[in-house]
Amino acid sequence: MSVLPSEASVVVIGGGIMGCSTAYHLAKAGKKNVVLLERKQLTCGTTWHSAAQVRQLRSSANLTRLIGHSAQLYQSLEAETGQATGWLSQGSLSIATNPDRFTHIKRQAALARLFGLEVEVIGAEEAGRMWPLIRTDDLIGAVYARADGRVNPSDVCAALIKGAKAMGALVIEDTPVTGLEKTRGRVSAVVTAKGRIACEAVALTAGLWSREVAALAGVTAPLFACEHFYLLTEPMGIEGHLPTLSDHDGHLYIRDEVGGLLVGCFEPDAKPLPLENLPKDFAFDLLNEDWDHFEPMLENAIHRIPALADTGARMLLNGPESFTPDGNFILGESPELDGFYMGCGMNSVGVASGGGAGKALAEWIVEGRPTMDLAEVDARRFAPFQGNLKALFERIPEELGHHYAISYPGRRPETVRGLRRSPVHALLAAGGASFGVRAGWERPEYFVPEGQIIEHRPCFGRPAWFEAIGAEHLAARQAVAMFDQSSFAKFRVEGPGALAFLQRLSCNDLDVALDRIVYTLMLNDRGGVEAEMTVLRLAEDAFMLVAGTGTEPRLGAGLRRRMAAVGAVGVTVTDVTSAFGILALAGPKSVDLMARVSPADVSTAGFKRYRQRVIELGYAHVRAARLSYAGEDGFELFVASEFAPQVCETLLEAGTEFGLRHGGTLALSGLRIERGFRAWGHDMGAGDTALEAGLENVIRFGKPGGFIGEDALLAQRADGLKRRLVHIVLDDAADYPIGGEPILHASKPVGQVTSAAFGHSLGRAAAIGYVERAPEEIERMIAAGGFALDIAGQAAPAQIGFVPPLAAREAAG
Repeated sequence: MSVLPSEASVVVIGGGIMGCSTAYHLAKAGKKNVVLLERKQLTCGTTWHSAAQVRQLRSSANLTRLIGHSAQLYQSLEAETGQATGWLSQGSLSIATNPDRFTHIKRQAALARLFGLEVEVIGAEEAGRMWPLIRTDDLIGAVYARADGRVNPSDVCAALIKGAKAMGALVIEDTPVTGLEKTRGRVSAVVTAKGRIACEAVALTAGLWSREVAALAGVTAPLFACEHFYLLTEPMGIEGHLPTLSDHDGHLYIRDEVGGLLVGCFEPDAKPLPLENLPKDFAFDLLNEDWDHFEPMLENAIHRIPALADTGARMLLNGPESFTPDGNFILGESPELDGFYMGCGMNSVGVASGGGAGKALAEWIVEGRPTMDLAEVDARRFAPFQGNLKALFERIPEELGHHYAISYPGRRPETVRGLRRSPVHALLAAGGASFGVRAGWERPEYFVPEGQIIEHRPCFGRPAWFEAIGAEHLAARQAVAMFDQSSFAKFRVEGPGALAFLQRLSCNDLDVALDRIVYTLMLNDRGGVEAEMTVLRLAEDAFMLVAGTGTEPRLGAGLRRRMAAVGAVGVTVTDVTSAFGILALAGPKSVDLMARVSPADVSTAGFKRYRQRVIELGYAHVRAARLSYAGEDGFELFVASEFAPQVCETLLEAGTEFGLRHGGTLALSGLRIERGFRAWGHDMGAGDTALEAGLENVIRFGKPGGFIGEDALLAQRADGLKRRLVHIVLDDAADYPIGGEPILHASKPVGQVTSAAFGHSLGRAAAIGYVERAPEEIERMIAAGGFALDIAGQAAPAQIGFVPPLAAREAAG
């Protein structure tokens, strides 16, 4: 039995696939004194009963790269450790029974080719040859991914632990964690029933129990368990191995298992599982069989594989599995506590992602920063309120039920709605708002015109709300539209050291006059874009930072951690997101409207662009900023939340004669893409440098004191760019990209779309994306022609350039 040490460099809590992988990769990276603690025995939670599919394609290149590392690792571990992993590479077969599902899997196939994976779109007959047991008369097509495989999860963990121990890691079982200690805002010790371990960092990989363990340190881990089912059949005479079968229209995954079948599901009506329902000593245990609950899925399985009707069942396995509110796992350093890292809430992709995710987490711990952009799974995307137990109990079953849903744009959750509301929410609802949700905020996506009914049914083509968006869009271009931007993140940074601190963080120059507004980026040391911000200088030593919806946990943690890193003194940072509403006016008549409701001089001569000041508006005082995210003349009005409804009413009443319309987030997306305005989290992120994003105009090289990331940008500029953001316009108005499509040149993938929307000013779709070529080569490609977007396997011709499409059209007259 291993003796509990008094100190460690890193304590890994939890011995499932994520904990074993993280400990292995920490040891492999040379980290000394790594200790893995397991409450019972290794793999005793969810890992041991995983179906262990390793399907490599994910929604982004970096997440796909993680699973690619898993596949490579699982194939190489036996040679390294002598322990077999049970790796089988038979590929996977995804079938479609309706046109939208076929579009969905063909979009996946296009992404796979872009990411370098070998896939093939095939017909129903070929699918039947690959899987002789399946019914094919209702299939319209399929996709075969050759490199996908599966493993034995317990064997994988045994190999990882054997390798970790050989490199010096210590593994201690039967040791539950009972407490976590903090010192000056950083985790400093792990407490167990057997003693205390002082440490530099903690990696929380405790699976189902991660939320409870995180709470010991006051940290949020928004995950919740559900019951998860699969059926094991008696032998059916299957010889050899078949590709893993995905019948997602039937909510099923199926593979061979010891001559029979394993039939698993992600059923629409999932069953949440409060942890208090589990015995305290739950380990290598299962939940009760529930045949009534599984029966609809069994009917789907018999429809797909008729031979199942005459096959006996070995068992109906029911095991707990943890999921998160957005269906992506949680990875990285908590925004709430320094040195506290998480790899949990794996959403049933733990074995597939674990090899690569454990490596990424280990690198994050060793380097003190992520080594790749993993925004989709970054722990900093969640705020503390999202760990609410009642909300998780309601949302998580819905998320499990959508695990195999078609990836339509515009899907909205139905549970836990109305959580965060703008101060003008009631007025927006009265105006016909159809609300989506982001980071808990109810945000109008579009407005239903009076007297009309629009059913919100997402699709891949033009949706039912297409005309409504168009009217809002054109109002912003031709008259005036009002957008509620109250959900934007807002921070007040002030104190004697505020300017010096922000100058170090900002690539632009913030030492400006008190009435100025500055658009800037906060970069990492590789020049990647950690945040984009609009900064209002309020006083000599006070600034307001405004960023996108839902970014406040990440931005708040970034500001706090950078204060320590740069040695900032005399600075306070306050999250004031909920203190102010933002009402944005955009359009050529916005000045006329403002002149009607305010005695202030709001003329272009008297109130220039990128200026801001406090003015009277109606009965209130507001801080008016002369700018617009729509790219037209306009104002963003910052108003204390309690005054916002009255200000909104004043604008609506006065705006009637100017043609004022409400505008939603979908119209604003099309407006900003036409103007080429980037959005953080879509068109740029931590893995995209400011130069690659085409934003050299907001970089002030050589400003006093420099800025974080400056050296990296200078080096990149000297070496030459290898990729560049481009603006895209589709040739055919009928083509309808939704974002994420591969960019083709001469029929070969050269990049990917990051944002797309129909440009109602252009009369066709517009997009933003990156081409993986040097700018001068892209120029030659543009001159040669031949660009297109791959929309579900069909090439949609497009024009590409470095100038935003609306500006290019206006310049051409």
